[in-house]
Amino acid sequence: MTLQHMHIGFDDTDSPQKGCTTYIAALLVEKLEKFEVEFTDYPNLVRLNPNVPWKTRGNGALCLRVKCDATVADEIKEVVIDTVEENSDLNCEGTDPGIVFFPGAKIPKEVQFFAKRAITGIVDLKTALKLLKKFKAEAVGFKTGRGIIGGLAAVGETLQKDHTYEIIAYRFPENYGTERKIDKTSIVNMDQATAPYTFNNIDPETGRVLITPRGPDPILLGIRGETAEIVKKAFTLVKPLEPVERWVIFRTNHGTDVHLKRVKQLSQIKPYHPVIVRGTVASDPKLVPRRHVVFVIEDRSARVDCAAYAATGILRKIAGELIAGDYVEVYGGVRPPSKNRPLTINLEKLRVLKLAQKIVYRNPICPTCGKRLESMGKGKGFRCKRCGSRFPNMGKVAVKIKRNLKRGLYITSPRSQRHLTKPLTRYGMEKRCHTPVELIEGWHFP
Repeated sequence: MTLQHMHIGFDDTDSPQKGCTTYIAALLVEKLEKFEVEFTDYPNLVRLNPNVPWKTRGNGALCLRVKCDATVADEIKEVVIDTVEENSDLNCEGTDPGIVFFPGAKIPKEVQFFAKRAITGIVDLKTALKLLKKFKAEAVGFKTGRGIIGGLAAVGETLQKDHTYEIIAYRFPENYGTERKIDKTSIVNMDQATAPYTFNNIDPETGRVLITPRGPDPILLGIRGETAEIVKKAFTLVKPLEPVERWVIFRTNHGTDVHLKRVKQLSQIKPYHPVIVRGTVASDPKLVPRRHVVFVIEDRSARVDCAAYAATGILRKIAGELIAGDYVEVYGGVRPPSKNRPLTINLEKLRVLKLAQKIVYRNPICPTCGKRLESMGKGKGFRCKRCGSRFPNMGKVAVKIKRNLKRGLYITSPRSQRHLTKPLTRYGMEKRCHTPVELIEGWHFP
């Protein structure tokens, strides 16, 4: 038997109305095992740049990495193509599935770099096709075939550094579109039992359950954590009140901040790119309709708006406490300018580096009786209502106000965190180096 390595990447299969690319991966895990393939990694769930305007619902691409008998390789490809076609929402405009079959044990540096760009910026189909041709890989596209970009990016992102795991359980089709039925108390108990090694199970501010999506997709729940063992344990602690069709453990870039790219100055930021950049708050924040907070930061090169939306919870509150002169580091996606709005960084995180002194100017105290004076008019000085004293040459006095805001890192509330946003609980848990992946027993069902 001659074994060969095959990396199977695919993307852009779902729509807002139906489908889920991870579900296709789950189906393929079961189907490929019938060919007696050896999985060399957990299915990789790779979230791409969340700011691109043509993203899918979660902007997640998938890669299955296997070793298989060379004699069945073509048959495996046919099964993959058929499964993607059958489970994609091809009737939806903007759903353009793509599949990549990449040979070889190691992924070339150029393909890894392509993946990095797909996560932190923007790449095009032309570049993807050139790489596929160069490395003698195969691709299949439906409609425009834009999903080939994500498929190749999933192949190229080998998760060699920081990564996390997610166990995803799926519903039976007859339950699609209905409310998920899970015992909430069991979710609370699971969260407490597995902390801090699972994350974003429940929003602490509202008590909202975060492991269950709300749309019509096949997912019942998804639990994220630091290891395959801990997410599987967490799953055993949760009590679904409806039958589970199947479940799979994925290795992923969730919660790693891998999308954020540091930019040295404000003039270098580009629309649709996730950035980290520093600047001085140019003026006090403004509260705009729908309770969003907007403030402007500046450096020697440019001025840029920053927005903390109402849904960001604690981040919006902190943004509202900034004042002109504060020095901050902002993290978020760059929204392009429009007719009514300038270029804006939509905040995911905010680090307060230096606090400006907050000074207010108040009427002076009467030196005769100790009562606060009142103005006699602009430039005319002050008088005391109590004792009648007048002070025509006296001016307002500066008073330093103690600020409640502290230096440090602030993150949007869990209920509004993006898939890639690293939560506070993960700081200090990052995986710094690559170790060989060993799949645990029973990492999927069936």
